[in-house]
Amino acid sequence: MQEDFRPEDELLRRYRDGLCSPEEERLIDQWFNLYAEQAPHAGEIMDAAAIRDEIWQRLPASRQPRKRRLWPVWAAAASVALVMGALLFTTVFRTAPPAREIANRNDVAPGKAGATLTLANGQKIRLSDQAEGELAKQAGVTIRKSASGVLVYEITATDQDASAVNILSTSPGESYEVKLPDGSVISLNSASSLEYPANIAGRSERRVKLAGEAFFQVAKDAKHPFIVEAGNQTVQVLGTEFNINCYADEPSVATTLIGGSVSVKANGATQLLVPGQQARSRNGGLQVAAVDTDSVVDWKNGDFYLNHVDFRTAMRKIARWYNVEVIYDASVPANLRSGGWISRSNNLSTVLKSIEHAGLVTFRIEGRKIYVTK
Repeated sequence: MQEDFRPEDELLRRYRDGLCSPEEERLIDQWFNLYAEQAPHAGEIMDAAAIRDEIWQRLPASRQPRKRRLWPVWAAAASVALVMGALLFTTVFRTAPPAREIANRNDVAPGKAGATLTLANGQKIRLSDQAEGELAKQAGVTIRKSASGVLVYEITATDQDASAVNILSTSPGESYEVKLPDGSVISLNSASSLEYPANIAGRSERRVKLAGEAFFQVAKDAKHPFIVEAGNQTVQVLGTEFNINCYADEPSVATTLIGGSVSVKANGATQLLVPGQQARSRNGGLQVAAVDTDSVVDWKNGDFYLNHVDFRTAMRKIARWYNVEVIYDASVPANLRSGGWISRSNNLSTVLKSIEHAGLVTFRIEGRKIYVTK
């Protein structure tokens, strides 16, 4: 007797073989989240990546998915998750749990693309309110908003004013991307600002100032070094990819190199980084260490990748993206660590429920405040 064909089985096979589209991958992630809603917890805290590997080893003829893809759970779950086998997704697909009270009473939508551009003459432009097309002309460049929502600077005249400075700033719950006239692309995270010459290509050195967090893809130009001033760090490059986190509420300024090389100066010390290294400046020093870069550039990829991340650091990431305040009960330990992965496109309640599955904390949302208790 021929086995009944089930479309969800075929989709699982496609995922296992690396053939799924991004939309299909998100659907499978949603199935796993639904399973996690139902699964009883035996209190055994395990690493999300280990759970993922165990699950895939139990699937017939399986192979590991792409390195970046982790199951969207936090610290996860009990022995039940390890023995669910190939029926995991079909079980989840057919049995959705009722919505939790936290989602019914209070919820906050995820952040979105948005920023304010301040021109050299003081004019402010809310980019989310602007249609595609030209926004302004100054310093020999034309500033426009592209069809994909990127702020683009293009050199269009020879009468360049190298002194004209622009500021791109995001509020909590916003992020934006700008392409400078030298070809460098900078992605700005929530609650951040970037100050730069409108015609940066016309200067002997390409110098910008950052507050908050940004991911830099710097165009190579050996004659014009690219310099970022961020907190107490100065980062100099010729052409490379790196992330800088210099939020005022973080304990240190962190520069993480993804590709190429950068020189980091802080507190009288200088360090040359290689890909995969991070330089942190705090307590009057500059320390360099290898890091998991996925947890650094997760925001750039639209994710919260929080494996082995300090819990309160993780909550600061969440607070900035959803524009909320986190309030801790005295019972919450200071040394908790998170785990796993979940998309930043989810509503706040979905993210918080994923965290709650670890059984370490519970949340209550009241307006724009998150109350955390043990």
